[in-house]
Amino acid sequence: MIEWWNSLEPAMKVLWAVTLSASLVFVIQTVMTFLGAAGDSDFDINSDVSADTPGDIADGSVDVGGGPDAGGHDAAHPSTGMNLLTFRNFINFLIGFGWTAILLQKSVPATGLRMLIAIVVGVLLVALVMLLFKWLTGMQESGNINVYKSAVDCQGTVYLTVPGERAGEGKVQITINNAVREYAALTDGPTLKTGTRIRVVDVVSATTLLVEEINSVII
Repeated sequence: MIEWWNSLEPAMKVLWAVTLSASLVFVIQTVMTFLGAAGDSDFDINSDVSADTPGDIADGSVDVGGGPDAGGHDAAHPSTGMNLLTFRNFINFLIGFGWTAILLQKSVPATGLRMLIAIVVGVLLVALVMLLFKWLTGMQESGNINVYKSAVDCQGTVYLTVPGERAGEGKVQITINNAVREYAALTDGPTLKTGTRIRVVDVVSATTLLVEEINSVII
């Protein structure tokens, strides 16, 4: 293995390192997704997807933010999921690009052509995953979750840092009616960093929750 690694050109070493790292992150994201989808789990999923925006995916279980629509049901709100520029999409692109460039190293000796094919495959993989999660989002929405009735006391994890003292909004993912969903969040307490376990205290609006750190409550 060491001899093989030492025989690689510097550019190929970088390509292998990036591709293997992206693949490892992808595996972790996939495992977290299935664990989060199980329901009352300590893990979330960050499926970057929303029904109103043009598509994406992310870290744990399927993310469908939302609040009640005109009929009182939960409608998906735009989350980081359907945004093209997300971490999960970046990982998916690196996987498609990296493995394609590696596998075509001998069959396509022209570096420029090989890189072009790898870029196309990476973009196609991102588009495919975004479409897949958009479809999954539509299936999730059929449950018509009413955030006002179901969100309070639900638990989850901070996805994007929530500034303290209601100084701004962050994002959290909570398990609600056996589905993991993403919402904007405020807190009355100190800043909640990414990964902090939280509980929903109140519903501020159809797309925004008031949360607190679970460990901050001592009984």
